[in-house]
Amino acid sequence: MATPNDDKPATTGLEPSPADANRSEQSAAVLAQEPGEILTTNQGLLISDNQNSLRGGARGPTLLEDHILREKIMHFDHERIPERVVHARGSGAHGVFEVYESMSRYTKADFLQDPGTKTPVFVRFSTVVGSRGSADTARDVRGFAVKFYTDEGNFDLVGNNIPVFFIQDAVKFPDLVHAIKPEPHHEIPQASSAHDTFWDFISLMPESAHMIMWLMSDRAIPRSYAMMEGFGVHTFRFINDLGESSFVKFHWKPVLGVHSLVWDEAVKLAGKDPDFHRRDLWESINRGQYPEWELGVQIVTEEDEGQFDFDLLDATKLIPELMVPVQIVGKLTLNRNPDNFFAETEQVAFHPGNIVPGIDFSNDPLLQGRLFSYTDTQLSRLGSPNFHEIPINCPIASVDNNQRDGHMRQTIVKGRVSYEPNSLGSGYPMQQPEEYGGFASYPQALEGEKIRVRSNSFADHFSQAALFWRSQSAREKDHIVSAFCFELGKVEVDAVRERVVSMLTQIDKFLAYRVAEGLGMAVPPPAGGAKSVLSDDQLDIDPSLSMSDTRKDSIIGRKVAVLIADGVDEASIDTVSKALAAKGATVKLIAPRLGEIKSRKHEFIKVNRSLPTVGSVMFDAVFIPGGQQSSENLCADADAVMFVKEAYKHGKAIAANNDGTLLLEKAARSAGLEHGAFKGPGVITSSSQAVDDEFAENFIAAIAMHRFFERSDMDAIAS
Repeated sequence: MATPNDDKPATTGLEPSPADANRSEQSAAVLAQEPGEILTTNQGLLISDNQNSLRGGARGPTLLEDHILREKIMHFDHERIPERVVHARGSGAHGVFEVYESMSRYTKADFLQDPGTKTPVFVRFSTVVGSRGSADTARDVRGFAVKFYTDEGNFDLVGNNIPVFFIQDAVKFPDLVHAIKPEPHHEIPQASSAHDTFWDFISLMPESAHMIMWLMSDRAIPRSYAMMEGFGVHTFRFINDLGESSFVKFHWKPVLGVHSLVWDEAVKLAGKDPDFHRRDLWESINRGQYPEWELGVQIVTEEDEGQFDFDLLDATKLIPELMVPVQIVGKLTLNRNPDNFFAETEQVAFHPGNIVPGIDFSNDPLLQGRLFSYTDTQLSRLGSPNFHEIPINCPIASVDNNQRDGHMRQTIVKGRVSYEPNSLGSGYPMQQPEEYGGFASYPQALEGEKIRVRSNSFADHFSQAALFWRSQSAREKDHIVSAFCFELGKVEVDAVRERVVSMLTQIDKFLAYRVAEGLGMAVPPPAGGAKSVLSDDQLDIDPSLSMSDTRKDSIIGRKVAVLIADGVDEASIDTVSKALAAKGATVKLIAPRLGEIKSRKHEFIKVNRSLPTVGSVMFDAVFIPGGQQSSENLCADADAVMFVKEAYKHGKAIAANNDGTLLLEKAARSAGLEHGAFKGPGVITSSSQAVDDEFAENFIAAIAMHRFFERSDMDAIAS
C-alpha cells in the first residue's frame, strides 16, 4: 500500500496507472467504432491527457507552465457574465471572530493569538449550481466562505458545507460544472443535478463516489445556514514562529447543531418560499438571535502525514474525526446584515489564495488550480483588476504597493515612484523581512519529474464513501436511497443509470440493490476491469458523519405556527407563545384569513399570515389551541387539515389542547389512518381547556428534537 509520503509517481511517464489505462482503452474502443472529434486546445493542439494537471512530481505542486490547464480554466472562468459561474445565488452577513486560546504552538497567524481579540468578518453562504434566480432549497452543495479582515491582511477561508469534493484535480473542474449545469442544447434543468449529463460524468469519474454520497444525503438540504457545518475542504498548512509546519483541516461547527430539511419539504419550499434560507438568516440577525459557529481544526504533524491509508492532499477525502479529533479554537458570530445586497454580498470577492503569515498551501492539485481560477474569475465578474478597492473587499491592513491605474481605480497615490527598487522614494514601499512579519512560503523540499500523472495514494475512491454510508442512521440511509432513485429516475439514458448503480456496488452492495430495486432494474456488475481499492484497516463507523446525534437541546431560531380561527381560546395561545419566545422560538399566528379574528371571549387577535400563503414546510412545529368554534372552522378548512397532515408526515412536533385535538383527528382521517388522531412521539396533547407549564415544557422539548422519524405511520401519508 502506497503512503502519502511516497513522493514517487504512481507510474512512469510511459506506464499509465490502472485508471488511466482503463480510460485510454475506452477512448481506443470508441475511436475504433467511429471517427469523431479529438480533444484539442483553443489553438488546435491535440491533448493527450485531460485528467491531470502538470506538476512537479506525482504529489508535487501544479506548475504555472501548464498552458493547457490555464487556457481551459481561463475560458471556463469567463463563460458567464456578470453573475458568478458557480455560487451565483447567495446571502451574506457581517460578524466577528474570537479565538478561545492562543494557537501559537501551531501558527504565527496574528488573529489566532490573543483570546478576546475580535476580528471582523464577512460571510457568504451560497448554492453552487443554480443561477441567481434559483431557489434556496435545491439539493446542492452550500458554499461557506469567510473573509477575515485581519491586521496582517485579508484571510479568506473559502469552503463548503460538505468536507470533500467531486474531483481531485482542478483540470476537471470545468468538466464537472459543465456537466451539472443546465444542458446547453435546451438550458434544462435549472439548479438540479437530476439529469443525464451530470450522472454521465459521475459514472465515468469514480473519484466522485465519496462526494456523491454526501450530495445524496440530507446534508445537501440543510434546515438553515445556522444549522449546517462548514469545511475548508482542502488541507492547508500552519506555520509557527519556529518555522515548523503542520497540516490543518478547518471546520465550522454550528452552535445550534446540524439539522436538515426532508426532501418533500425542500421541494415545496422552492414554491412556497424560494428565499427560505436567505430570509431565515436575515430575520435571525434582525431579531438579535445571532447565528454562531465554532471554529475547529484537525492538525497533523509533518511526521504523522504518512500514518493514513489515504492522502491528505486528496480533496475527495476527509480525516475521520475518530482518527484526528477536531480541536475547537474559536467562535464566529454573525451580528449585522448588509446595508446593500449588491454592494456587499454580490460584489464580495473571495479567494483561497488570500492568506496571512502562519497559514500556507499544501500541494492539493484541486487547491492549486483554484489559486489561479479565483483571481481570473473576479476580473471577468467585477470588471477590473481593482476589485480589491470595492469597500467590502478592502482590507483593514494598510495597502502600499506599486500597482497603478486600471479600470475603476479608486485610490489616488501621490508621488513619482511606482517601482521597486528605487532611490527617489527613499526605497519605499520596500520588502518586509520574514522575521519582521513579512510573508514567506514554507520552504518545502520538492523533487520529481515534470509529468501528468496522479499519485497512487489518490487511488482509493470507495473506502470513505463506504464509511459514510455505514455511519448513517437507518432513516438517513433511507433518504440517501430515495435521493438516488429520484435523481437517477430523471436520467433518460439507461446506460448512464447502469454505470452509476454499478459504481454503487463498489461502495455497498445492499445500497446498490436498494437503488436498483427502486429503479426497476437488475444490479449490474462492477465496471469491466474496475477494482474496489479498499483499505485493509477501515473504521467501522464515524459518528461525526451522521446527523442523528447532533445537538437537540435548543429551539433558538425555530419557527412555530399557531393555527387559529374565530372562537379560539386566547389564554392557551398566550401561555404557549410566551414559553416559546422565552426559549428563542418565533411564533406566528396563522388563520384562514388575514386581519383580525375574534376569540372565544370576543377579544380581537391580529393574524400574522393566512393559511393560503403558508405551509407547514415553512415552520418547525405547530400548536393548535382549544376553542370549539375555532376547531370546527379549522376542520372545515382544507389548508388547515393539509398543514397538520404534512407536519405529522415530516416528523415535526405538534401540540394541541382541548378542542384543538379535533383538527388532529380530522387530519388523521384525511390521511387514511383509521385509528383516529395522530399520536406517538412528538405529539403533545391535553384535554384541559387551560394549558400549564408542563404542557409547554413538553412541547419545547419535542421541538428541540427536530424530527420524530420513529412514527410508524408517517411514510404511508400522502401530502
